[in-house]
Amino acid sequence: MRPAIEAAGLGKRYRSNWALQECSFRLPAGRIAGLVGPNGSGKTTLLHLAAGLNSPTRGSMRVLGRVPDGNDRERLAKVGFLAQDHPLYRGFRVGEMLAFGRRANPRWDDGAARRRLADLGIPLAKRVGTLSGGQQTQIALALCLSKHPELLLLDEPVSSLDPLARHEFLSTLMDACAAEGTTVVLSSHLLADLERVCDFLIVLSASRVQVADDIDSVLAGHRLLIAPRRAVGRIPGTDAILTVSQKERQTTVLVRTSGAIADPTWEVHQPTLEEIVLGYLRHPGSGARQPLAAAGAGAADSPAEAAR
Repeated sequence: MRPAIEAAGLGKRYRSNWALQECSFRLPAGRIAGLVGPNGSGKTTLLHLAAGLNSPTRGSMRVLGRVPDGNDRERLAKVGFLAQDHPLYRGFRVGEMLAFGRRANPRWDDGAARRRLADLGIPLAKRVGTLSGGQQTQIALALCLSKHPELLLLDEPVSSLDPLARHEFLSTLMDACAAEGTTVVLSSHLLADLERVCDFLIVLSASRVQVADDIDSVLAGHRLLIAPRRAVGRIPGTDAILTVSQKERQTTVLVRTSGAIADPTWEVHQPTLEEIVLGYLRHPGSGARQPLAAAGAGAADSPAEAAR
């Protein structure tokens, strides 16, 4: 099966600044991918490139088997994109927004849109601008889902929502995507939400892809090692040291593993997904975590072996 998104050496420069550099990864079809990174790491740029809103400066990207093109109507019909500010016509009534969606999208499912909003208690006669932020986000999601996209790109859609509205949004998303097998890329700073709904992880830091892999594989491939305070050198069974924390009597090391930890002086623990992500964000030079079959020949970085 072809990947939903495939990037090779992807780079995007704005004047003298690189928003993305040497990004290589594959996202299998049918996955829900969490896209994580600090502000300015290139998350929005990556989504804009995938949506065909920008063109790369270097490298290549294929989305659903084709090069993204904002003028390719056939491809655009298969891709849904929800920007962070979920742009809607605030003066339109909700029903008028659905009519706009019907005219703009050849794969539009008006019945599904109306049922989705009815289930959420959002009246079609209300003007969009009078509704809550959570309701407006749900309308924007309904517009995306009702075109039956094969790929859905979401740029921090829940960043301004309260916990209840965020839960309702993610539940709607999960139900719809499970029913249709839609591939999703969900950008968010909320790792707990991503761990709950996603099965694939992409970490961007320092304008590069640091991780692109199944979440289960990411968790299985990292360990937290604890020992009495000591100097840290090469640790058998690891291929990268991500972080080292030295306290008065204890040394704690987050590592990416290449096998069983052979040194019995270390206590071995399972780190949380948040601890792993923060390790890559704090030390982006630690070496990218990508499955070789997914990254392509030569795409994976060499392991970082020096403690920071």
